[in-house]
Amino acid sequence: MLLATATQALAHPHSFISMQVTLVHKNNLLTGLKMHWVMDEITSADLLYDAGDAKPDSVAWKKLAAEVMANVLGQHYFSEFWHEGKAVKFENLPPEYHLSRQGSKAVLEFILPLAEPQPLTGQRYRFSTFDPTYFVDMTYDSEQSLHVPAELEKQCKMTLKTPKPNAALQAWALSLDKADAPRADDDLGRQFAQTVTLICR
Repeated sequence: MLLATATQALAHPHSFISMQVTLVHKNNLLTGLKMHWVMDEITSADLLYDAGDAKPDSVAWKKLAAEVMANVLGQHYFSEFWHEGKAVKFENLPPEYHLSRQGSKAVLEFILPLAEPQPLTGQRYRFSTFDPTYFVDMTYDSEQSLHVPAELEKQCKMTLKTPKPNAALQAWALSLDKADAPRADDDLGRQFAQTVTLICR
């Protein structure tokens, strides 16, 4: 176990985020995605140390939340959203976001807003959330992590596709460390990225 942990520490990815997503809608239009990201304990350690014993809604937590959210925004929410082969744009700023503690893990929640509300009836959408360099592994544990609000359950369904990179690609990813991290345009992260498909009747 110790050897496995030590090897993983030198390899990509270095951080792990377990994700959940919930559709955000209004008047039968999709307006955004509510994200719930749980960071691994090592990734969380610095954030929780900086927060100390501060209360959840304190200035300290709000400052940390703003810093984390700024990093996410700097990477275009780490997300892509597609409709009929065309990229759907996001708003530059989320309408809400919040950072909290869940035991020894930090949890970031925010709404990823679509720049233009999208129709739901009879439509199909695809979206993915990933770090292009694969420095951070961002995954949904299962389709149970994909949430359709009760009022849309009869109309919409989300499915999850997890890629199966070949052995050579996995070996390359495991061989990388921080010193020789791939460039974003190498697209390593995309090859490990899950795809969520939203289909509405």
